Amino acid sequence: MNKIKLLFFATIRDRAGTKSIELDIPVNMTILGLKDKLSSDFPNLKESMSSVLMTINREFAFDDSIVPINAEIGMFPPVSGG
Repeated sequence: MNKIKLLFFATIRDRAGTKSIELDIPVNMTILGLKDKLSSDFPNLKESMSSVLMTINREFAFDDSIVPINAEIGMFPPVSGG
């Protein structure tokens, strides 16, 4: 298993009800797999998974990115600006 730390920001933090958690996930899980796991394990986050921005060790990550061992994963709501 791979122990990761999830950090929640802004409205994602409000929905999660905490600023961070540690989670054990399978080795070689992708960001998409992590989103699916979070949607089923934390129903309050399910609505956010289609638009959430994810980072791995403070760098933007895509759905096909593999989550490295002991990674820090950041979860941000979509950002708009002008």
